[in-house]
Amino acid sequence: MDEAFLNLEEVDVELDEALLEAVDDKAFADHRDNRDAAVRDLLDEWLKQRGDC
Repeated sequence: MDEAFLNLEEVDVELDEALLEAVDDKAFADHRDNRDAAVRDLLDEWLKQRGDC
């Protein structure tokens, strides 16, 4: 695996409408409407499922 991307400070992703709605639901329910916190939380969950963390 190419690990050159590990030094990136920023990553852009595209979310489809259904996933964006799920992020907004999580942001509202768990993070006081903070979408950034919800995205970080979901990314953390995803990485743990993959075993990368």
